[in-house]
Amino acid sequence: MIASHLLAYYVTELQHDQVQNVDKYLYHMRLSEENLMDVSRRFRREMDKGLGRDTNPTASVKMLPTFVRSTPDGTESGDFLALDLGGTNFRVLLVKVSANGKQKVEIENQIYAIPETLMRGSGTELFDHITECLANFVEKMGIKDKKLPLGFTFSFPCRQTKLDESFLVTWTKGFRAGGVEGKDVVSLLRKAIKKRGDFDIDIVAVINDTVGTMMTCGYDDHHCEIGLIVGTGTNACYMEEMRNLEMVEGDEGRMCVNMEWGAFGDDGALEDLRTDFDREIDAGSINPGKQLFEKMISGMYMGELVRIILVKMAREGLVFQGHTTPDLLVTGHFKTSYVSAIENQKDKEGLVYTEQVLRDLGLDPSAEDCVAVQRVCQIVSTRAAHLCAATLAAVLRQIRDNKAAERLRTTIGVDGSVYKNHPQFARRLHKMVRLLVPDCDVRFLRSEDGSGKGAAMVTAVAHRLAEQHAERQHVLDTLRLSREQLLEVKRRMEGEMKKGLARDTNDSATIKMLPTYVRSTPDGTERGDFLALDLGGTNFRVLLVRVRSGKRRSVEMHNKIYAIPQDIMQGTGEELFDHIVHCIGDFLEYMGMKGASLPLGFTFSFPCHQTRLDEGILLKWTKGFKATGCEGEDVAVLLKDAIHRMEEFDLDVVAVVNDTVGTMMTCGYEDPRCEVGLIVGTGTNACYMEEMRNVELVEGDEGLMCVNMEWGAFGDRGELDDFCTEFDRAVDERSANPGKQRFEKMISGMYLGEIVRNVLLDFTAKGLLFRGKLSERLKTRGIFETKFLSQIESDRLALRQVRSILQHLGLTSSTCDDSILVKEVCTVVARRAAQLCGAGLAAVVDKIRKNRDLQQLSITVGVDGTLYKLHPHFSTVMKETLRDLAPQCDVTLVQSEDGSGKGAALITAVACRLKDGKK
Repeated sequence: MIASHLLAYYVTELQHDQVQNVDKYLYHMRLSEENLMDVSRRFRREMDKGLGRDTNPTASVKMLPTFVRSTPDGTESGDFLALDLGGTNFRVLLVKVSANGKQKVEIENQIYAIPETLMRGSGTELFDHITECLANFVEKMGIKDKKLPLGFTFSFPCRQTKLDESFLVTWTKGFRAGGVEGKDVVSLLRKAIKKRGDFDIDIVAVINDTVGTMMTCGYDDHHCEIGLIVGTGTNACYMEEMRNLEMVEGDEGRMCVNMEWGAFGDDGALEDLRTDFDREIDAGSINPGKQLFEKMISGMYMGELVRIILVKMAREGLVFQGHTTPDLLVTGHFKTSYVSAIENQKDKEGLVYTEQVLRDLGLDPSAEDCVAVQRVCQIVSTRAAHLCAATLAAVLRQIRDNKAAERLRTTIGVDGSVYKNHPQFARRLHKMVRLLVPDCDVRFLRSEDGSGKGAAMVTAVAHRLAEQHAERQHVLDTLRLSREQLLEVKRRMEGEMKKGLARDTNDSATIKMLPTYVRSTPDGTERGDFLALDLGGTNFRVLLVRVRSGKRRSVEMHNKIYAIPQDIMQGTGEELFDHIVHCIGDFLEYMGMKGASLPLGFTFSFPCHQTRLDEGILLKWTKGFKATGCEGEDVAVLLKDAIHRMEEFDLDVVAVVNDTVGTMMTCGYEDPRCEVGLIVGTGTNACYMEEMRNVELVEGDEGLMCVNMEWGAFGDRGELDDFCTEFDRAVDERSANPGKQRFEKMISGMYLGEIVRNVLLDFTAKGLLFRGKLSERLKTRGIFETKFLSQIESDRLALRQVRSILQHLGLTSSTCDDSILVKEVCTVVARRAAQLCGAGLAAVVDKIRKNRDLQQLSITVGVDGTLYKLHPHFSTVMKETLRDLAPQCDVTLVQSEDGSGKGAALITAVACRLKDGKK
């Protein structure tokens, strides 16, 4: 009878008044956007407390690490078992995942009961029962003889220490099996399986249902990085950066955090927002003072909250003409499912249903009563949805800040009866999330069977990661050198040095050990003004170097850079040297020294043959130079001829040197023990002071001479073939000089980025990186610059830095896991380069020690080059290797400042000192 009246009544003013009365009465339950922003900020603070090592013990939101390190990428495949235990029934599932072109998941499952006697009996009996059901299932499926990986969804409070290790904190949901609390549930299950002995299973992962929800949705949508459950209880999880997770060792990559957010407010953080109704619900619950946020939101409490409000309103005469009934007064009699049905807006069905529910509770409701009850339900469920939105907004902000993104695009996987069954909850939640975080594009994806399929997915991902890890390590191991291998490199280098020094074997040696005719390092008495010329690329420098001796020993430098146009680099030798001399004239005028006659040191960084300090026969042009009439000629003579042609000034070319020798001399001026020079930049080379008696290519046995090793060519006759990888061979074959400078190609800045690029191509082709998808740019030779290695390995730069480099290379959809792997490749390649360099240097310093017949040698090495100076770990690894392979040498490494310019002037200064000494 009343139903038809209701419909007519629905449009009247009375209804509006009734809604207003309820709104006024429940004013404290209606939260403004400002309130919700405040809740969101409070929750973010609680998250921070939970993540911090020192603050976690007192945090109410525990932020538990799950050891789930990656979400599905769609390439998972195989057969997996899942076990889902979270109530009086449990399920066993067989999940078949296939990835060949199309993602597909097939599930077979069986439900088994757990008798009440086992729930309260001994843990051993409980796990024996679970194992018996598992055995029954694998037999039924015909897979008893296969050892399949299994994922275990165990939805009880646990302290997890590994992906496959989880200690039960307390039983809930009516379970009381003895001897399980405080124990690792995985080892209990393993023990029970082993005891049976008729089948075997590989338990890979133990998870809770929230993580399962995220993983299930993550399989269908790779943007999914948050899991949310709003059902009987509520919880959320999300992928957090490892660097923020202080409870777990390691800074690289991400890990899923099980927030356990139902406990938000247990420390009083929500006191001002909780109402008397909330307090009454809490007092009557089995866990007073606990899970206070959950009690404001979840399905277990929503209907009861409405009942408590209606009782209070009835007692105050606001509904049911002040009457209550015995049924209305019974806890739990107003179910959450009623709230969902009452709020159904379709054709006013909700109000019809409201009347029916109230009559079932023994009430005789008026039309106004039905409207009021519907409004109470709306306010309670809206508050729940909005509180949920506030905490989700905090999680979204955290992820957005972690990624330093202006806009975040992400997906939230959702499960739970309230979210799925309540007609308005999801819409209200979505709308409020978008209001609170307008800079996040959020997709909500309903999870189908998160706790079962989700456990299988975590297992599938763990299985994929383990297989891929093994395959990648197998490849990277070819680039890792053992101590024995490094000692062998040192031994072979010593052999080649010996061959290069000896007259009879020099021709067949790869390390040419060129005499430089530099006979002494600076002793501090050098003085005077010197010019230096530094030619080694498309620019060259002219320098004036003023060297002062005595108490105020110092080196003062002035310089100017000049370009060499392309047409002059590739024209005639006369044009090239005329251009150089013209620039020297310009510099002298610029310095106000027009017409001066000074001694000059010439750094000429091209392969030369020397028979005196002041001559250098050019063997061949490199670096794009092609000037005719120079190869086979003495560059010092070519320079002098050009000076005479100009007839404006006269210079005395005292020394022709290369940059490695310059580096040694520059450091030698500051430290008289410096007798070795090393360059590790675009290229690599070394020089050192050798005993004249060993330098058979030069007459005389007295004293020392600096030998320019040209060690980049070590390996050109196969000496390093057993250490070269397929990647080294690929880089060599496509280089401008195949088969040449093999040692240099394993070490120097010109090639390391290219080695890394080749490894990345190999990994991608094998589906181990970038989901097997190549970018066109990564196929381009030289696109992965060596400076990227330095940037990527810089300790304090988060993986964001790697991501931005990968995006620059066209890899826009690269994941966090991809970034970790790229970083690992860079580390392995750079480490090998530094170790090879250290092994080479060990050979050099040990040779000097043996020359002098010393037990212990103390020596300094002057080092220059961008790779050594800019790479964050190169110098450390090189020093460690050097110390390990030459333990009888105490080596100090000093960075050279401007070896090629200042060094040439100092060699000239030393030569002038020695000449004056002879006079």
